[in-house]
Amino acid sequence: MKFRVLMAAAALLSFAGIASAQKGAWIGEGTFGAGVSTGNTETRDLAAGLKLSRDSGMWRPSVELLADYGETDGTETRNRIFAAGQIDRDFSERAYGFGRVSHERDAFSGFESRSFVGAGVGYRVIAADLTSWALEAAPGLKIDETRDIATPVAIPGSTEESFAVIGSSKFAHAFNDNVRLTNDTSVIYAETSTQIGNSLAITSALSGALSARFSFDVRYDTEPPAGFEQTDTITRVSLVYAFGK
Repeated sequence: MKFRVLMAAAALLSFAGIASAQKGAWIGEGTFGAGVSTGNTETRDLAAGLKLSRDSGMWRPSVELLADYGETDGTETRNRIFAAGQIDRDFSERAYGFGRVSHERDAFSGFESRSFVGAGVGYRVIAADLTSWALEAAPGLKIDETRDIATPVAIPGSTEESFAVIGSSKFAHAFNDNVRLTNDTSVIYAETSTQIGNSLAITSALSGALSARFSFDVRYDTEPPAGFEQTDTITRVSLVYAFGK
């Protein structure tokens, strides 16, 4: 099944590249930050991220990559990688359809990996110069791989596949030319477990393409494996470099 998910991701991103090959330039941002996390781990960590998108008329492919790494007293205490690809296709000025694939690996959670692949619809509730707000929903396939647990009772890892529905809210508001607030919320509902995430960030321009960002992320799982907490939080200050704009 992992092979099929990877093939689906490759097909989606390949299609995105073909669909947008005629016009439109890639734009995005790279981030580097440091922060403090609580929950399953309490550590100082470093993070690097990359977001890319391309507007070629009706088609808008986008890619997101994020890597977290942390150590406490010389011992690795955080190691997480997240990747997602999405392609949007406009139906009207406000309505659009999309396909999405995401994959996450976290060495310090109860899950070896978590994946989602699905397609659905979105609607731009607000599409103003300073403020934007979009809602999305999509059915799909959710795949959770749990890791082996040795104590207090040995529990072997397993792979669970389930029908899921993803819902998301993407809000952004520019207070002025220099300060921008964003709040992204996502819910992946499935019978096995439900993941809820929220990312609140304030970005302030420093000089040219360089900005500073303060963010607070919360990730919640309704049914984590035994011995793991339901909630993880990350508070982070990052440098952001915008390109292609």
